[in-house]
Amino acid sequence: MQYFRSRTHRSGTTYYYFDKGGKPRKEIPLGKDYVLAVRKWSELIAAEDKKAVANFKELADKYEREVVPLKAKSTQTLQASDIKLLREFFCTPSPAPLDEIKPSHIHALLQWKKHQAPTANRLKRTFSHMFNMARAWGYTEKPNPCMGIKGLPEKKREQYITDEVYRAVWNVAAWPLRDAMDLAYLTGQRPADTVGMTDDDIEDGRLKVTQGKTGAKLRIRVEGELAVLLDRIKARKDACKMWSSSLVVNQAGEALSQKALGEVYKRARTKAAKLNPKLADQIKTMRFYDLRAKAADDVSEVRGEAAAAELLGHDSVTTTQRHYLRKGRVVGPTK
Repeated sequence: MQYFRSRTHRSGTTYYYFDKGGKPRKEIPLGKDYVLAVRKWSELIAAEDKKAVANFKELADKYEREVVPLKAKSTQTLQASDIKLLREFFCTPSPAPLDEIKPSHIHALLQWKKHQAPTANRLKRTFSHMFNMARAWGYTEKPNPCMGIKGLPEKKREQYITDEVYRAVWNVAAWPLRDAMDLAYLTGQRPADTVGMTDDDIEDGRLKVTQGKTGAKLRIRVEGELAVLLDRIKARKDACKMWSSSLVVNQAGEALSQKALGEVYKRARTKAAKLNPKLADQIKTMRFYDLRAKAADDVSEVRGEAAAAELLGHDSVTTTQRHYLRKGRVVGPTK
């Protein structure tokens, strides 16, 4: 064990010391009871670690090294961006000592990005988790400075993608993008989960999905338009020179990455806006992710909000209502 030393005296009794060496040499006696000596040694080691990692830069380095790699790939990308911004805020002009970060600094962080409320609130959440890890690692004993600091209000995205707008983009898209759009809409899944679907996920007449963000597991029945789509995808893949188990593939038959999907989608959206001037404003603001909300709204209107929540993999209908349902409920008049 590092810095743990033992020395047997003439009396035959062994004593233990915390010894870092160096000049002048300073030994800290730990006593002759081995168990108690190890306990004191571990407390001193923890104190040394705390001294070594006492500022935000050291915390960020450790967090990126040990915590971020354990998260889903999409979350890793997002948190890498968050930590870069947090480093800019907490390490300029020099790294902020963890014990000196106060609630007022978290408020200042939110104000720094107040023109991007979702980003600001996400930075606060990421910092909060990092600080909790710092407490768990023994780098600080201060309470989390995020406590009691309310995030910025976020405007809910309200745009519903009509069938007409959907079809305008779909019509100018190449087959890989058409497949991806239809698959995302019919399954109600996120872009990352859509491009991650493979032939192996189809089993016993169901399409298995394990959501990368939440870990939620679904089995979507292969029927109706989804069954037609999967047959179409199989036929197109069989005609390609190359083969991939991915359901969403490019023209050559190779798996289409989420990044490549985003690029071909933007090009198709730009082309569709030019060809459909009356729908241009709606098309330009349409995101691929909006297909998940369209799926929620369309399912909700036919089968109810609970069914929409199940398709999206939400444990609570409230989550679906708050973030995805944009059209509003269909209700009858008073009389």
